Amino acid sequence: MIKIICGPKGSGKTKKIIDAANDAISTAKGHLIFITDTKRYMYDLKREIRFIDVSDYSVAGEDALCGFIKGAIAGGYDNEYIYIDGVARIAGKNLKDMAQLFYMLDKVAALRSLVITLTCSCTEEELPDFVKKYL
Repeated sequence: MIKIICGPKGSGKTKKIIDAANDAISTAKGHLIFITDTKRYMYDLKREIRFIDVSDYSVAGEDALCGFIKGAIAGGYDNEYIYIDGVARIAGKNLKDMAQLFYMLDKVAALRSLVITLTCSCTEEELPDFVKKYL
């Protein structure tokens, strides 16, 4: 399952995704992974959540991000929740050009029974059709 948190820049998307991750700890049976491109919010997450700053790994582009996410998921078969803050910013692409990434995330989420939550910096009306179905 994929979930989208969208809104314009400065609308509180990062706070929402951090709160969602912290809240999921109480019901999660598996691991939680939080992926972003800054260490700024590392201490806002509870310690049970595996925090990954992709800037430590020189992830550049959509293909690299796809591979990185798959690698993070493959690191353990008991992953349950994946949170990705600023997916377009990390990939360095416009959201409308990222259909391949969402297709991959959809397949991986279904195959591994994952809940993947992403933030997108745009209004609901600006979301591409391939993303709107996850609202």
